[in-house]
Amino acid sequence: MRVVLADVRSVDGFVNKDRVAGGYGNRLRPFSSTTRLLVYFKRRWADYPSVQMAYLAAICRRAGHDVRYTERQMVDGDVALILSSLVDFRNETAFGDALRARGVRVGYVGLAASKLPQLFKDHADFIIQGEPEEAVARMAAGERLEGLCHSAQIDDLDSLPFPRWDLLTGPRRRPRTGGFPLLASRGCSEFCTYCSHIILGGHRTRSVPNICDELEQLSDRVRHPYIIFRDPLFTDDRERCLALCDEIAARRLRVTFEIETRCDHLDVDLLRQLHRAGLRQVAFGVESVSPAVLKKVGRRPTPHTHERSLVDECRRLGVMSVGFFMLGFLTDDWQSVAATIDYACDLAPTVASFKIVTPYPGTPMWKQMEPLLTETDFEKFDGFTPTFRHPQLSPAELRFLLASAYSRFYFRPSYVANLVRVENPRMRQWVQQLDQWAISRHLLQETAELRPLSPC
Repeated sequence: MRVVLADVRSVDGFVNKDRVAGGYGNRLRPFSSTTRLLVYFKRRWADYPSVQMAYLAAICRRAGHDVRYTERQMVDGDVALILSSLVDFRNETAFGDALRARGVRVGYVGLAASKLPQLFKDHADFIIQGEPEEAVARMAAGERLEGLCHSAQIDDLDSLPFPRWDLLTGPRRRPRTGGFPLLASRGCSEFCTYCSHIILGGHRTRSVPNICDELEQLSDRVRHPYIIFRDPLFTDDRERCLALCDEIAARRLRVTFEIETRCDHLDVDLLRQLHRAGLRQVAFGVESVSPAVLKKVGRRPTPHTHERSLVDECRRLGVMSVGFFMLGFLTDDWQSVAATIDYACDLAPTVASFKIVTPYPGTPMWKQMEPLLTETDFEKFDGFTPTFRHPQLSPAELRFLLASAYSRFYFRPSYVANLVRVENPRMRQWVQQLDQWAISRHLLQETAELRPLSPC
């Protein structure tokens, strides 16, 4: 049987699907000069291939099937598995319709198809609900999937075959952005009400030897592979992280990698140990500067002194730091959002990602905010579009604050100084003076842009 795996690429803005927003994905359209640059850089260096597709490729090839991968081109086959998203489902369903017209049976996998099958059912022969590996293994063994197909989560992640990147990128090539995504765990042990990482499957981890076996396989394929750990909370178990560092050293694996975690699950000593093992980038959620806002959405606040110490240590080690910030929680107002933007600039991670709060289907926040929803087009649930009626901020104000956040953060002279690691005290003092000039310029521009906006 020929199995076609399709991760359909979008041409509208920058769409990132796999493991982003739990699998719902996001779409960044250029809405300012800053975001135009971000879209350009993301397309070149952050367009990661799908680890989900690589797992399914491994399962199908292990069963002896011919596997073909596509992102845009029509490929004939017996059955096609299309990776679904919320933000680009029309493009994906149009692709599925075109394949069905060629006689290919089409199924959809992923979080969007699992939680919103109504978006895909008229364009599919079957929809896999849940993590897809178990159902795809049944299909590979000869079962004909039809309609809505439940797929049980795999509790023993070590039992899965390693992702087959050669079937997606060629036998000796790296993915186009240079890095290999890797899942050391699935799900999340936390309970933030806005998070969609917790709604498809429970939290499970792979063993350290199994992870390092995959790292060895990647090292055999290319020299010094760069690994993108896609776990939402990589440092959940501190001792397991330390054991992983020790195993990497014991096997003399020459890898570099990036992780995503929470600051309250990371400390300076662990950061140093990870750096010695190959860590080169760490991403973490700050979300809001206000502890009261965070507590309302089920997130434990982290002391700001701890966040600053981690960012400072990252800068000293040469590790890129990426901070995530969310604007427009229900208890936010103009002052609290502005304070979060100011804190992002003061904390000064290497990169900052700002998004508007989005209630994703299936999350506790969705149930809470459903009466406030104003948007019925699910493609607008992209992290950058207001989708609900905020009690304090109009949609125009939320969009203004989002654009302001990107401009304020990336157009600071100190952003460039931090990026190139300027440490000279006299130079730093001069850069701070330039920052004050930039702030005053932003205030003048924002005052002019604010006039057309209606008051809260």
